Amino acid sequence: MAPTFAPECGATLPLPLASHKEAVVTLGIFNVPDPINEPIKSYAPGTPERTALKAALAEMAAAPVKIPLVIGGKPVKTGKLVEIRAPHNHALLLGRYHRGGRDEALAAIKAAKQARREWAAWSWEERAGVFLKAAELLAGPWRDALNASTMLGQSKTVFQAEIDSACELIDFFRFNAHYARRLMEEQPNSAPGIWNRMEHRPLEGFVFAVTPFNFTSIAGNLPTAPALMGNTVVWKPASTSVLSAHYIMQLLIAAGLPDGVINLVLGSGAEVGDVILSHPDLAGIHFTGSTAVFQSMWKTVGANIAGYRSYPRIVGETGGKDFVVAHRSADVDVLATALVRGAFEYQGQKCSAASRAYVPKSLWPKLRKRLEAEIATIKMGDIADFSVFMGAVIDKASFDKLSGAIVRAKKSKDADIVIGGGANAAKGWFVEPTVIRAKRPDYETMAEELFGPVLTLYVYPDEKFAETLALCDKTSPYGLTGSIIAQDRTAINEATEALRYAAGNFYVNDKPTGAVVGQQPFGGGRASGTNDKAGSLLNLLRWVSPRSIKETFVPPTDYRYPYMREK
Repeated sequence: MAPTFAPECGATLPLPLASHKEAVVTLGIFNVPDPINEPIKSYAPGTPERTALKAALAEMAAAPVKIPLVIGGKPVKTGKLVEIRAPHNHALLLGRYHRGGRDEALAAIKAAKQARREWAAWSWEERAGVFLKAAELLAGPWRDALNASTMLGQSKTVFQAEIDSACELIDFFRFNAHYARRLMEEQPNSAPGIWNRMEHRPLEGFVFAVTPFNFTSIAGNLPTAPALMGNTVVWKPASTSVLSAHYIMQLLIAAGLPDGVINLVLGSGAEVGDVILSHPDLAGIHFTGSTAVFQSMWKTVGANIAGYRSYPRIVGETGGKDFVVAHRSADVDVLATALVRGAFEYQGQKCSAASRAYVPKSLWPKLRKRLEAEIATIKMGDIADFSVFMGAVIDKASFDKLSGAIVRAKKSKDADIVIGGGANAAKGWFVEPTVIRAKRPDYETMAEELFGPVLTLYVYPDEKFAETLALCDKTSPYGLTGSIIAQDRTAINEATEALRYAAGNFYVNDKPTGAVVGQQPFGGGRASGTNDKAGSLLNLLRWVSPRSIKETFVPPTDYRYPYMREK
């Protein structure tokens, strides 16, 4: 059944875990459906999906919701209401959510612990069935709800929402079930007379999922990947993405997720997180967000390490200062397109967004003209207008950070604003697509993450390609994504080797964004995270604690070994 956008929304009740008190016998070795990447709908004029989504946007914009926490499968209303407004239109009230704190965090932990035993006892196929059903619901009747809430609440264009809140989240659900099946098949060898087996147990305790504003798909994957492996979860989404998080939670409930398996806690990171990170039953953290916050959480875990029941698994994807390196053999049209799309889609608010580029001097004049011509055509505005390429940045804090960096560049002797540079907060948090030319390769916007539509270029002498690769590798502490644009295969090989650790996702003749589940497992190292590759078997492996079982069919009855005999 398709969701409705009623002014008062609470969690409906799913199938309780109590119904599984009787052990369910698995009478077969089951496969899951072969995963395929969800096709992207076009939303072109005249298509049925365009008509349906336009209607969903209008309905959702006209009916503000009140969003509760969901703890133990039940809606929790604290009365401490926080407004949700569209980033591109301050006047548009999308709803209010109930803010939780210490008490709600503790209640969520209790609910997760109560649900754990029976959820962990479900076979992996039963758990996978919940998320496979969620994928089909999202591919069908729930698609408009997730896309519309992402567009309105996070200021994503229709295309950026479709590839994120629909296609990628569907892919996570489908591919994770496939990888879980493969993980269960990882079994040891057995010697004659012995049967060796490997159990892939869920972790002892609960998992804390902390999700960002910029990808609804990540918000859906971080709590559900550990849950698929039998863990129960306390989930805290970013306060700037509560609207879409609410619909993800409702989707999971509609798919049959039992009470208490995933508990949605809304509130400030400090107020909620401090309680959770100090709890002795914390078994793992699944995080996407800023490097500073992740490092702070890791320090807290380290300080509390003696008090945990087991060492918490810490999985995090954090910041990036993602690069595009162009060689003198690069096709300028390919380079310009990679920069425009890589830097300015979703207002540059992607962990993988192109935010620094290295351009050979011989290509710069032509590239500048091409960038000026292309960026002049970019339309910014309300995402309900399907002709826009960019919406607004997420909030005032982001707007202030970006506009401040632009002002400093305008005043600096070490940088020039070559394109854009405007910012206007009168109606929404709008920052123009901006290109800065840095005169020094270590200028602040070449090294520091901004998370917005600001691209900084450094023009280097053609003959210093190798030195420029070394600069690229050492300028930023991050190691998330990057690309090389070149037609010379020798240059491609040289860059691939020199930048081996500068990016966990590396692209050849493409923008450094747009990783697809099952095709380019995503994650980076250095200050960009633990590189556990969301949407892959490697990630699921972090949410299990293996147990080896050895069964000897005819055990020995004498402790003596043959070597001990005299004759």
